[in-house]
Amino acid sequence: MFTLHSFAFAPSKFQISASSSSSTTPGVNLSALQSALAKKDSAAVKEALGALSEVGWAKRWNSQPYVSCRTTSLRELTSLGIKNADNLAIPSVRNDAAFLFTVVGTTGFLGVLAGQLPGDWGFFVPYLIGSISLIVLAIGSIAPGLLQAAIGSFSSFFPDYQERIARHEAAHFLISYLLGLPILGYSLDIGKEHVNLIDERLEKLIYSGQLDSKELDRLAVVAMAGLAAEGLQYDKVVGQSADLFTLQRFINRSKPQLSKDQQQNLTRWAVLISASLLKTNKVLHEALMTAMSNKATVLQCIEAIEQAA
Repeated sequence: MFTLHSFAFAPSKFQISASSSSSTTPGVNLSALQSALAKKDSAAVKEALGALSEVGWAKRWNSQPYVSCRTTSLRELTSLGIKNADNLAIPSVRNDAAFLFTVVGTTGFLGVLAGQLPGDWGFFVPYLIGSISLIVLAIGSIAPGLLQAAIGSFSSFFPDYQERIARHEAAHFLISYLLGLPILGYSLDIGKEHVNLIDERLEKLIYSGQLDSKELDRLAVVAMAGLAAEGLQYDKVVGQSADLFTLQRFINRSKPQLSKDQQQNLTRWAVLISASLLKTNKVLHEALMTAMSNKATVLQCIEAIEQAA
């Protein structure tokens, strides 16, 4: 299963730091925020952003702190602009299928050509080439991580691949920021695409299995942000598998436990809220996509959000 995105709480997965960035905002002292990001201190990041919000700079930080799940229909998602809303929870096999088709098609073609070789070469070479497909399938069964890495690299040949990654990850980043959840790292590198949300209090609740409905609602909106971003732009969502897995992990760590119908409704509602916020803040989302595509630091990404017109 191809994963476009991994959404992690583990500090050990930091991929980028804001320690080397410098403020481009005149008249605003971002040193406390820069220091907190460099130390990967989520509490200090929230404190610094709170202080900046009080002086009128970080206006978008925690600007949407209250979200509460309600009954949501597929029609609402469609009305909002989500394409193929009824297929959002179906894992995409586009990249996997394209990779396997290419492997089988290429080896088959080469095998036919090799069959024209003289003597024993015409027997052994096609046999060896034909075994490549079997080896690929075996790797997928025994070590799927290795096969997924190959599929990830292969997927970069799709013309929309890099843009999808940027749109997807920027959505997670932006929605987290609007909901007051600090981001300390991200990556758009192929095979390593992720946004790292770090919050020590939430970590403790997750690991203890004590997430309440309020926190679960917030995390659900963040988890579904990438899926919502793709759903607003493309006919098919490619990077939803990891998002859905992450949301299920949060649901499994919550109290009280949700029924299957409640889980389905939570997923729909979270997509609806994420998509609504992304549409309302389209300019911010696009500015953040540009910054992340240019490998901006986390601090520079925050500046891009706050400075977007």
